[in-house]
Amino acid sequence: MQISKTIYYGVLIILTFLLAGCGGQTATQSEQTDSSTLGEPGGRQSGVGDGSTGDLTEFGRDDAMGGVPAETIIYFEFDRSEILPKYGRLLAEHALYLASNPQGGARLEGHTDERGTREYNIGLGERRAQAVRQLLMIQGVAAAQMTTVSFGEERPVRDGSSESAYSKNRRVEIVHK
Repeated sequence: MQISKTIYYGVLIILTFLLAGCGGQTATQSEQTDSSTLGEPGGRQSGVGDGSTGDLTEFGRDDAMGGVPAETIIYFEFDRSEILPKYGRLLAEHALYLASNPQGGARLEGHTDERGTREYNIGLGERRAQAVRQLLMIQGVAAAQMTTVSFGEERPVRDGSSESAYSKNRRVEIVHK
């Protein structure tokens, strides 16, 4: 019964995100280019979904990690902690995995780019991690399964002072335990 509730809430959240995404907002050319060239050392792909419809396995599974969704990074806009609609299905994948594996858990690591004070960035990273946590809880993940931590600007994945570098550093990484 719990899985059915999880699926119901997951579908409800996905539909909400899809409807919110129909507001006519379009990605800039740099965002489109960035989303097709994302990657991370260690072979972990960190690209994003495109918001199209499809099943929840679009993002793939990491069989070495017991079926954990392979995509693990949620990116944010500058100085924002709201989750973009294009991440609805990815988060639904993680929620479904965690809800169906109550012994498992995840650490939600919040990050920012280098702009702003250290204290402000720690707070922003925490708000981002909490936003992901709240959405996962809405989709049926137990609060006890998740922890949050903010690294602020301390662990960039891309060095530099360009928008391209900044956009890769504004993120929450979902690390399954």
